[in-house]
Amino acid sequence: MITLKQLRYFAALARHRHFGRAAEECHVSQPALSLQIQELEAQLGCRLVERRRGAVALTEMGEEVETRARRILLEAAELVDHARHRPTLLSGELDLGVIPSIAPYLLPATLPLLQKRHPALDLRLRETQTATLLDELAGGLLDVALLSLPVDRAGLETLPLLADPFLLVMPSGPVAQGAPHSPEEALEGNLLLLEEGHCLRDQALSFCGAGGAGSRRQYGASSLSTIMQMVANGFGATLMPAMALPIEYRADMPVTLHRFAEPQPSRAIGLAWRRTSPRREDFEALGAILSEVGASLDPAAHPAIRIESRTIRRG
Repeated sequence: MITLKQLRYFAALARHRHFGRAAEECHVSQPALSLQIQELEAQLGCRLVERRRGAVALTEMGEEVETRARRILLEAAELVDHARHRPTLLSGELDLGVIPSIAPYLLPATLPLLQKRHPALDLRLRETQTATLLDELAGGLLDVALLSLPVDRAGLETLPLLADPFLLVMPSGPVAQGAPHSPEEALEGNLLLLEEGHCLRDQALSFCGAGGAGSRRQYGASSLSTIMQMVANGFGATLMPAMALPIEYRADMPVTLHRFAEPQPSRAIGLAWRRTSPRREDFEALGAILSEVGASLDPAAHPAIRIESRTIRRG
């Protein structure tokens, strides 16, 4: 009889194409995982994987079984969700994925509030880039994801929560050679952006256009903290989401903050979950708390954050 354990191990192997990494994800030894795969192949009467030196390839039948295994595992996970779902909102286990440009700014104030209002909630967090979150959400490894909208993935439902406007941050005072001297020059020059794979980078480039894109790529960073320090040291300017400023900005930093004229460039932040999930009410309750916390992150509400009175007009 085929077991869910066998399908789960095989799905992990198909995802990683590597026995060691698949075993690590499943928290078992490599021989134990390999044995379950062999037993699955024996049950089905066909080979599912080609074992190569240092890697794994799926056979044609393996590709078909992997597709069906993911579907079975997802439905099994949602069956458990449905059975365990309690009348009390936000109780039990909840796997939440968050992108890195949101997690350090929205979660520190959200988590204590969640714990206070919903003490029966067992929240488990996963922070990674959008593409990985969507894969894990669609595959049933996550229940819900907090990210930038819109998302281009079939089978998901989304809930917009708040708009997070961008501000231009540029150096002031003694700065490195080549730093921008005006907001307009900053937008046309070396904008410091997150590295490839971060949706925030794509949003910034979309607003600024293709001009200068080649020079921007060499400054890709993995965190907004790094970018803020680079701006403070005169290496260029950046577009910073407003919610990050209460954490990333200090009054003694040699930088100036500029708002854009309406309509301000911004990113839409929201939740995404599988359309088949039975926990919509939980996600809506979580969204209400996130919206409440997000409203408190407006930099205008923080007297220590100085925003220049002049607004930037594009075009």
